[in-house]
Amino acid sequence: MNVRKPQYRFGFTLIELLVVIAIIAILIALLLPAVQQAREAARRTECKNKLKQLGIAVHNFTDVHNRLPYNGDPATGSGCCNSTSRPEWSWIARCLPYLEQNNLYEQLGVGEGLHTRNNEPALATVLSELICPSDTSNETYTNRAQHGSVTVAVNTYKGVSGSNWAWGDWTNTGHTGNSHGLNNGNGIFYRGDNRRNKGLEVITDGTSNTLMIGEDVPKLNRHCGPWSYANTTTGTCAIPLNTGMVPVSGINTSDGYWQNVYSFRSEHPGGAQFTLADGSVVFVSENIDLTTYRELATIDGDEVATLP
Repeated sequence: MNVRKPQYRFGFTLIELLVVIAIIAILIALLLPAVQQAREAARRTECKNKLKQLGIAVHNFTDVHNRLPYNGDPATGSGCCNSTSRPEWSWIARCLPYLEQNNLYEQLGVGEGLHTRNNEPALATVLSELICPSDTSNETYTNRAQHGSVTVAVNTYKGVSGSNWAWGDWTNTGHTGNSHGLNNGNGIFYRGDNRRNKGLEVITDGTSNTLMIGEDVPKLNRHCGPWSYANTTTGTCAIPLNTGMVPVSGINTSDGYWQNVYSFRSEHPGGAQFTLADGSVVFVSENIDLTTYRELATIDGDEVATLP
Protein backbone atom coordinates (compact mmCIF):
# COMPACT_ATOMS: atom_id res chain seq x y z
CA MET A 1 0.00 0.00 0.00
CA ASN A 2 1.45 3.31 -1.10
CA VAL A 3 1.06 6.17 1.28
CA ARG A 4 0.79 9.53 -0.46
CA LYS A 5 2.57 12.34 1.21
CA PRO A 6 0.46 15.43 1.71
CA GLN A 7 1.29 18.34 -0.61
CA TYR A 8 1.81 21.72 0.90
CA ARG A 9 1.36 25.09 -0.77
CA PHE A 10 4.03 27.59 0.08
CA GLY A 11 3.26 31.35 0.06
CA PHE A 12 4.03 34.64 1.77
CA THR A 13 3.04 35.12 5.30
CA LEU A 14 1.39 38.37 6.23
CA ILE A 15 4.59 39.61 7.84
CA GLU A 16 6.65 38.79 4.76
CA LEU A 17 4.14 40.60 2.55
CA LEU A 18 4.32 43.70 4.73
CA VAL A 19 8.12 43.61 4.58
CA VAL A 20 8.05 43.46 0.77
CA ILE A 21 5.59 46.36 0.61
CA ALA A 22 7.80 48.37 2.97
CA ILE A 23 10.88 47.71 0.81
CA ILE A 24 9.02 48.80 -2.33
CA ALA A 25 7.85 51.96 -0.59
CA ILE A 26 11.41 52.78 0.47
CA LEU A 27 12.69 52.26 -3.07
CA ILE A 28 9.98 54.55 -4.47
CA ALA A 29 10.81 57.17 -1.84
CA LEU A 30 14.46 56.99 -2.86
CA LEU A 31 13.79 57.12 -6.59
CA LEU A 32 11.09 59.81 -6.64
CA PRO A 33 13.38 62.76 -5.77
CA ALA A 34 15.84 61.63 -8.44
CA VAL A 35 13.03 61.48 -11.01
CA GLN A 36 11.79 64.91 -9.96
CA GLN A 37 15.30 66.34 -10.17
CA ALA A 38 15.75 64.88 -13.65
CA ARG A 39 12.45 66.41 -14.78
CA GLU A 40 13.34 69.80 -13.31
CA ALA A 41 16.75 69.66 -14.99
CA ALA A 42 14.99 69.07 -18.31
CA ARG A 43 12.56 71.92 -17.65
CA ARG A 44 15.41 74.25 -16.71
CA THR A 45 17.23 73.38 -19.94
CA GLU A 46 14.09 74.08 -21.97
CA CYS A 47 13.60 77.39 -20.13
CA LYS A 48 17.23 78.30 -20.82
CA ASN A 49 16.70 77.67 -24.53
CA LYS A 50 13.63 79.93 -24.56
CA LEU A 51 15.52 82.72 -22.84
CA LYS A 52 18.34 82.24 -25.33
CA GLN A 53 15.90 82.62 -28.24
CA LEU A 54 14.50 85.80 -26.69
CA GLY A 55 18.03 87.18 -26.45
CA ILE A 56 18.63 86.36 -30.11
CA ALA A 57 15.35 88.08 -31.01
CA VAL A 58 16.46 91.24 -29.20
CA HIS A 59 19.79 91.23 -31.04
CA ASN A 60 18.11 90.62 -34.40
CA PHE A 61 15.67 93.49 -33.83
CA THR A 62 18.58 95.73 -32.88
CA ASP A 63 20.54 94.78 -35.98
CA VAL A 64 17.59 95.54 -38.28
CA HIS A 65 16.32 98.73 -36.64
CA ASN A 66 19.60 100.11 -35.25
CA ARG A 67 18.00 100.42 -31.84
CA LEU A 68 16.94 98.16 -28.98
CA PRO A 69 13.32 96.98 -28.97
CA TYR A 70 11.25 99.35 -26.89
CA ASN A 71 8.04 99.79 -24.91
CA GLY A 72 5.15 102.16 -25.41
CA ASP A 73 4.41 104.90 -27.88
CA PRO A 74 7.45 106.86 -29.11
CA ALA A 75 5.22 109.58 -30.57
CA THR A 76 3.92 110.58 -27.16
CA GLY A 77 6.66 109.13 -24.94
CA SER A 78 3.98 107.16 -23.12
CA GLY A 79 4.54 103.61 -21.98
CA CYS A 80 2.00 102.89 -19.32
CA CYS A 81 -1.04 100.82 -20.05
CA ASN A 82 -3.30 99.33 -22.66
CA SER A 83 -4.92 101.94 -24.82
CA THR A 84 -7.69 102.31 -27.38
CA SER A 85 -5.87 105.21 -29.04
CA ARG A 86 -2.11 104.65 -28.73
CA PRO A 87 0.37 101.86 -29.64
CA GLU A 88 1.48 101.02 -26.10
CA TRP A 89 3.09 97.78 -27.28
CA SER A 90 5.74 95.95 -25.31
CA TRP A 91 9.29 95.19 -26.38
CA ILE A 92 8.16 91.55 -26.71
CA ALA A 93 5.36 92.46 -29.11
CA ARG A 94 7.85 94.34 -31.25
CA CYS A 95 10.12 91.28 -31.31
CA LEU A 96 7.38 88.93 -32.58
CA PRO A 97 8.76 88.72 -36.15
CA TYR A 98 12.04 87.46 -34.70
CA LEU A 99 10.23 84.80 -32.66
CA GLU A 100 8.59 83.32 -35.78
CA GLN A 101 5.34 85.12 -34.96
CA ASN A 102 5.17 87.56 -37.88
CA ASN A 103 1.54 86.64 -38.66
CA LEU A 104 0.47 87.61 -35.14
CA TYR A 105 2.56 90.78 -35.37
CA GLU A 106 0.71 91.82 -38.52
CA GLN A 107 -2.67 90.69 -37.16
CA LEU A 108 -2.26 93.01 -34.17
CA GLY A 109 -0.94 95.86 -36.28
CA VAL A 110 2.14 96.39 -34.13
CA GLY A 111 4.32 97.54 -37.01
CA GLU A 112 1.56 99.78 -38.34
CA GLY A 113 1.32 101.63 -35.05
CA LEU A 114 -2.23 100.52 -34.29
CA HIS A 115 -3.44 100.87 -30.71
CA THR A 116 -2.85 98.10 -28.18
CA ARG A 117 -6.54 97.24 -27.88
CA ASN A 118 -6.70 96.53 -31.61
CA ASN A 119 -8.00 93.02 -32.33
CA GLU A 120 -8.56 92.03 -28.69
CA PRO A 121 -9.18 88.31 -29.35
CA ALA A 122 -5.62 87.98 -30.67
CA LEU A 123 -4.30 89.23 -27.32
CA ALA A 124 -5.31 85.88 -25.82
CA THR A 125 -2.88 84.01 -28.08
CA VAL A 126 -0.73 81.82 -25.85
CA LEU A 127 2.90 81.81 -26.98
CA SER A 128 4.65 78.73 -25.63
CA GLU A 129 8.03 80.36 -26.22
CA LEU A 130 7.16 82.89 -23.51
CA ILE A 131 6.15 80.34 -20.84
CA CYS A 132 8.69 78.62 -18.59
CA PRO A 133 7.93 74.88 -18.41
CA SER A 134 8.33 74.98 -14.62
CA ASP A 135 5.66 77.67 -14.31
CA THR A 136 2.35 76.32 -13.00
CA SER A 137 0.34 79.49 -13.70
CA ASN A 138 -2.64 79.50 -16.01
CA GLU A 139 -1.72 80.78 -19.45
CA THR A 140 -4.62 83.19 -19.89
CA TYR A 141 -6.32 85.57 -17.49
CA THR A 142 -9.05 88.16 -17.45
CA ASN A 143 -8.90 91.38 -15.47
CA ARG A 144 -5.12 91.49 -15.30
CA ALA A 145 -3.58 94.81 -14.27
CA GLN A 146 -5.34 97.67 -16.05
CA HIS A 147 -6.75 95.48 -18.81
CA GLY A 148 -10.40 95.45 -17.79
CA SER A 149 -12.38 92.44 -18.95
CA VAL A 150 -10.08 91.65 -21.87
CA THR A 151 -8.81 88.07 -21.92
CA VAL A 152 -5.04 88.11 -22.31
CA ALA A 153 -2.25 85.55 -22.54
CA VAL A 154 0.42 85.93 -19.90
CA ASN A 155 4.19 85.55 -20.13
CA THR A 156 6.92 84.25 -17.86
CA TYR A 157 9.75 86.36 -19.24
CA LYS A 158 10.19 90.11 -18.68
CA GLY A 159 12.78 92.78 -19.41
CA VAL A 160 15.04 94.09 -16.65
CA SER A 161 14.27 97.75 -15.91
CA GLY A 162 17.26 98.24 -13.63
CA SER A 163 17.80 98.87 -9.92
CA ASN A 164 16.01 102.14 -9.16
CA TRP A 165 12.62 101.97 -7.46
CA ALA A 166 10.41 104.47 -5.67
CA TRP A 167 7.65 102.37 -4.08
CA GLY A 168 7.00 99.70 -1.46
CA ASP A 169 9.55 98.11 0.86
CA TRP A 170 12.58 98.09 -1.46
CA THR A 171 13.12 101.67 -2.59
CA ASN A 172 16.45 102.47 -4.24
CA THR A 173 17.58 105.63 -6.00
CA GLY A 174 20.45 104.10 -7.92
CA HIS A 175 23.39 105.84 -9.58
CA THR A 176 21.22 108.08 -11.78
CA GLY A 177 19.65 109.88 -8.83
CA ASN A 178 16.21 109.03 -10.19
CA SER A 179 14.09 106.47 -8.38
CA HIS A 180 11.26 106.22 -10.94
CA GLY A 181 12.17 102.77 -12.23
CA LEU A 182 8.91 102.36 -14.13
CA ASN A 183 9.25 105.19 -16.63
CA ASN A 184 12.92 106.04 -16.15
CA GLY A 185 14.72 102.81 -15.35
CA ASN A 186 18.49 102.50 -15.32
CA GLY A 187 18.35 99.10 -17.04
CA ILE A 188 17.67 97.92 -20.58
CA PHE A 189 13.85 97.74 -20.66
CA TYR A 190 11.39 100.04 -18.87
CA ARG A 191 8.03 101.55 -19.71
CA GLY A 192 9.41 104.81 -21.07
CA ASP A 193 12.42 103.41 -22.90
CA ASN A 194 10.88 104.43 -26.25
CA ARG A 195 12.52 107.83 -25.70
CA ARG A 196 15.96 106.19 -25.91
CA ASN A 197 16.55 105.57 -29.59
CA LYS A 198 19.87 103.71 -29.20
CA GLY A 199 21.34 100.25 -29.52
CA LEU A 200 23.62 98.07 -27.43
CA GLU A 201 26.17 100.87 -27.17
CA VAL A 202 24.17 102.26 -24.21
CA ILE A 203 25.33 99.27 -22.14
CA THR A 204 28.68 100.67 -21.09
CA ASP A 205 28.92 98.34 -18.09
CA GLY A 206 29.49 95.45 -20.52
CA THR A 207 26.98 93.16 -22.16
CA SER A 208 28.35 90.09 -20.37
CA ASN A 209 27.77 91.75 -16.97
CA THR A 210 24.29 93.18 -17.51
CA LEU A 211 20.99 91.38 -16.88
CA MET A 212 18.54 91.86 -19.77
CA ILE A 213 15.61 89.39 -19.43
CA GLY A 214 14.44 87.43 -16.39
CA GLU A 215 11.67 85.16 -15.13
CA ASP A 216 8.47 85.84 -13.23
CA VAL A 217 5.44 83.80 -12.09
CA PRO A 218 2.15 85.32 -13.35
CA LYS A 219 0.02 83.81 -10.59
CA LEU A 220 2.17 85.69 -8.06
CA ASN A 221 2.28 89.06 -9.81
CA ARG A 222 -0.71 90.79 -11.35
CA HIS A 223 1.70 92.90 -13.44
CA CYS A 224 3.18 89.87 -15.19
CA GLY A 225 1.33 89.47 -18.45
CA PRO A 226 0.03 90.05 -20.97
CA TRP A 227 3.07 89.80 -23.21
CA SER A 228 1.61 92.48 -25.48
CA TYR A 229 1.68 95.51 -23.15
CA ALA A 230 4.54 97.66 -21.89
CA ASN A 231 3.21 97.76 -18.32
CA THR A 232 3.48 94.02 -17.76
CA THR A 233 6.70 93.00 -19.48
CA THR A 234 9.32 94.65 -17.26
CA GLY A 235 10.51 94.15 -13.71
CA THR A 236 12.96 95.72 -11.27
CA CYS A 237 15.99 94.21 -9.55
CA ALA A 238 15.62 96.68 -6.68
CA ILE A 239 13.42 94.00 -5.09
CA PRO A 240 15.32 90.86 -4.01
CA LEU A 241 15.03 87.86 -6.30
CA ASN A 242 12.16 85.47 -5.46
CA THR A 243 10.43 87.94 -3.15
CA GLY A 244 6.75 87.03 -2.85
CA MET A 245 7.06 83.31 -3.59
CA VAL A 246 4.84 82.79 -0.54
CA PRO A 247 1.77 84.99 -1.12
CA VAL A 248 1.24 87.69 1.48
CA SER A 249 -2.31 87.19 2.71
CA GLY A 250 -3.05 85.84 -0.75
CA ILE A 251 -2.91 89.31 -2.31
CA ASN A 252 0.26 89.21 -4.41
CA THR A 253 -1.85 89.64 -7.52
CA SER A 254 -3.89 92.58 -6.24
CA ASP A 255 -3.21 96.07 -7.53
CA GLY A 256 -2.58 97.16 -3.96
CA TYR A 257 0.55 95.02 -3.55
CA TRP A 258 2.26 95.58 -6.89
CA GLN A 259 5.05 97.72 -5.38
CA ASN A 260 6.63 94.68 -3.73
CA VAL A 261 6.28 92.10 -6.51
CA TYR A 262 6.99 94.09 -9.70
CA SER A 263 10.17 92.05 -9.95
CA PHE A 264 11.58 88.61 -10.74
CA ARG A 265 10.96 85.10 -9.39
CA SER A 266 10.68 81.57 -10.70
CA GLU A 267 9.55 78.10 -9.77
CA HIS A 268 13.00 76.68 -10.40
CA PRO A 269 14.37 75.68 -6.97
CA GLY A 270 16.84 78.17 -5.53
CA GLY A 271 16.70 81.04 -8.00
CA ALA A 272 15.85 82.11 -11.53
CA GLN A 273 17.39 82.24 -14.98
CA PHE A 274 18.33 85.44 -16.78
CA THR A 275 19.47 86.35 -20.26
CA LEU A 276 22.49 88.64 -20.24
CA ALA A 277 22.81 91.47 -22.74
CA ASP A 278 25.32 89.44 -24.76
CA GLY A 279 22.64 86.76 -25.30
CA SER A 280 24.01 84.14 -22.90
CA VAL A 281 21.81 82.68 -20.15
CA VAL A 282 22.79 82.30 -16.49
CA PHE A 283 21.15 80.95 -13.34
CA VAL A 284 21.06 83.51 -10.52
CA SER A 285 20.77 82.25 -6.95
CA GLU A 286 18.00 83.68 -4.80
CA ASN A 287 20.72 84.24 -2.18
CA ILE A 288 22.68 86.66 -4.34
CA ASP A 289 23.84 89.76 -2.49
CA LEU A 290 21.24 92.46 -3.10
CA THR A 291 23.82 95.14 -3.92
CA THR A 292 25.44 92.87 -6.52
CA TYR A 293 22.04 91.93 -7.95
CA ARG A 294 21.12 95.59 -8.35
CA GLU A 295 24.47 96.49 -9.91
CA LEU A 296 24.11 93.72 -12.50
CA ALA A 297 20.77 95.24 -13.56
CA THR A 298 22.14 98.66 -14.57
CA ILE A 299 23.56 99.54 -17.97
CA ASP A 300 25.91 102.42 -17.15
CA GLY A 301 26.56 102.58 -13.41
CA ASP A 302 30.31 101.89 -13.72
CA GLU A 303 29.98 99.23 -11.04
CA VAL A 304 32.55 96.45 -10.91
CA ALA A 305 29.92 93.70 -10.58
CA THR A 306 30.17 90.12 -11.77
CA LEU A 307 28.01 87.08 -11.18
CA PRO A 308 29.19 85.01 -8.20
